[in-house]
Amino acid sequence: MSDSLVMIIGIILAAILMFIFPMMTLAERNDDVTQLAVYTATADFVDSVSSKGVITNDEYSAFIQTLSATGNLYDIDIQIYNLDENVGKKVSWTEGTVIGENGYTVDHTTQVMKDLDLDGARPLKEGDKVSVTVKNTNTTLAQMLRSFLYKLTGTSPYEIYAEHTRVVTSTGRTL
Repeated sequence: MSDSLVMIIGIILAAILMFIFPMMTLAERNDDVTQLAVYTATADFVDSVSSKGVITNDEYSAFIQTLSATGNLYDIDIQIYNLDENVGKKVSWTEGTVIGENGYTVDHTTQVMKDLDLDGARPLKEGDKVSVTVKNTNTTLAQMLRSFLYKLTGTSPYEIYAEHTRVVTSTGRTL
């Protein structure tokens, strides 16, 4: 009786070592590759927008298509910090110096998407900031396996995350 119990436990352990751990390692590597692809796509999109000074429907659609190719669902948050040049000027007898600081107003994803839907483009001006944050909303295979094996609770709801911010270097014009 004890020999058969030891044999059953040995078979279960062998199955875990031969199948579950390699599958978990492969799933985690897949998440690592996806993380790199999402970060690269996000950085390329933000860099392109900041150098051209305009967000176009075509660029945004290509960005979404690149993210969709990874097989995950994403929550995309776009924030545009519009430069509000509200400076004061202090004039004295000898020199004029600017006092005060520039401020920013923020447009979030919903406003940016309205502009893209209405005009097909969202022009920006030099000095604005563009920030894009991407988080996956679905559960990946690695998350499921990790949760099953380790019984992790309270972990982050997203595994794949990318954020990139740049200052716009040229004023964009819509065509």
